[in-house]
Amino acid sequence: MIKSYRLRKLLAPTVGLQKAAGMMVLGIISLLLGIGLGFKPIVKPLANWFATMTHLGLERLVPRDRLDTTEWALGLVFLLFGIYLTFRAIRAVINHIVETLNPGLTAGKVDVYVRRRQLAQGPRIVAMGGGTGLSTLLRGLKHHSSNITAIVTVTDDGGSSGKLIQDKGMIPPGDIRNCLVALADAEKSMTDLFQHRFKDDSGSLSGHAIGNLLIAALVDQAKGDFERAIEIASDVLAIRGRVVPSTLETVGLRAVLEDGEEICGETAIVSAGRRIRRIHLDPPNCIGYKAAVEAIQEADLICIGPGSVYTSVIPNLLVPEIAEAIRLSKAPKVYICNVMTQPGESDTFSASEHVTTILNNTERKVFDYVMVNTGTPNESLLGRYSNVGQYVVEPDIDRIKVLGLKVLQGNYMSDTDFVRHDPIKVVSRLMSLVGR
Repeated sequence: MIKSYRLRKLLAPTVGLQKAAGMMVLGIISLLLGIGLGFKPIVKPLANWFATMTHLGLERLVPRDRLDTTEWALGLVFLLFGIYLTFRAIRAVINHIVETLNPGLTAGKVDVYVRRRQLAQGPRIVAMGGGTGLSTLLRGLKHHSSNITAIVTVTDDGGSSGKLIQDKGMIPPGDIRNCLVALADAEKSMTDLFQHRFKDDSGSLSGHAIGNLLIAALVDQAKGDFERAIEIASDVLAIRGRVVPSTLETVGLRAVLEDGEEICGETAIVSAGRRIRRIHLDPPNCIGYKAAVEAIQEADLICIGPGSVYTSVIPNLLVPEIAEAIRLSKAPKVYICNVMTQPGESDTFSASEHVTTILNNTERKVFDYVMVNTGTPNESLLGRYSNVGQYVVEPDIDRIKVLGLKVLQGNYMSDTDFVRHDPIKVVSRLMSLVGR
């Protein structure tokens, strides 16, 4: 697998060019032969006349014993000059076409082309989860490959997504929208538009994100075809990769708390703020989205998380076909553990408790590696987060190793005013698993 990826990486800049270059060379040879044979009565006298005039001219300038060498050198100069002019002409035509099709392209065309070809031949990566954790990871991954499939949980029932579920009966678009924007290669003004959220004084539009409304409109235009709507949104944002739901069925979450009480709905589960014993999909036997299952089967790397352990990470793994495809995959499978605990879900969880919670709920070994942050934020940040009940996840690495899992430890935190993963640090470590 690694050797195959390295070979694709080496050949990436020339993929698709070999055939075109070969055809061009054969075309030029065929053209020259055709001219030489078809127009021989005209070409031969002209060639002889040019050779004679050149020979006579050189006789006046060059000693006789060096005449043949000089004629050969002059012929080589004409040949190289012709190749140079042909190259400049072809490049000018290509630049003109590119600038016409993409007037906003300011970087060097060759550099952009090579970079995009490299990304197109990058590793096949599956990233699973939901919320801000997955979108943060995708922002890092898209700089290493455009063969990314983001598999998104579809159990969100709050905010703008919740309103659209009630009004339109559609799959919640919120997490999908965030992933589309994270993978976008479109202008910043377009991504900002997708992420704009109406304020509370906007009447019936209050709380809605424009991107969610646009996806809902695209679903209408596609006559209820959610898959087609996401494809169109992906084209609009020119994303690197694709974003797919884990299932196209309407599903919710049902939690069994430690005291045995059951609570239904993601928003209600989180707001309850009580320790969860087990989480279920409702209904439990939903059908996995075919494109998501196929992406897992073909993946070179599978990333799970980061994100809310009960409401973002586990729900995807409760889709039977998704979980089974992951279990059977030979690709490296990595769970990216959260940096901070989350009130209402993982209030006091250590890294090993995050891991055991996932394994107990899925009843399958769905990853081989666990990425654990060992960095610590400064005291002022810690104080600000502790005021809202969030703490740094304890990196109890030895307990994870006892579970038979490999640990990728390191400082994966971003150096900002927020305690979260640094996508560059995380992805750099992940890429080492596929030989990059």
